[in-house]
Amino acid sequence: MKKAKYFSAKWCGPCKQFKPIMQELSSEGYTIEFIDGDENQKLAIQYNIRSIPTTIIEEDDKEINRIIGIKSKEQMIELLK
Repeated sequence: MKKAKYFSAKWCGPCKQFKPIMQELSSEGYTIEFIDGDENQKLAIQYNIRSIPTTIIEEDDKEINRIIGIKSKEQMIELLK
């Protein structure tokens, strides 16, 4: 099963646009971990996060896709299937 790690920050404008989409997907049953890059700098470094928002899609605990920036809900559903 695929899951996502969504890296964002409170001050990030695009993150404020994209987070409601990610929250909606989470409420619909998709596995999404919400990570504040400022509050979790070690994790952000571990995943080599260079810009936000960044969403890492994993399957069997391996990164299979990395999305930098905003995508539509429909695009995210396709990536998380």
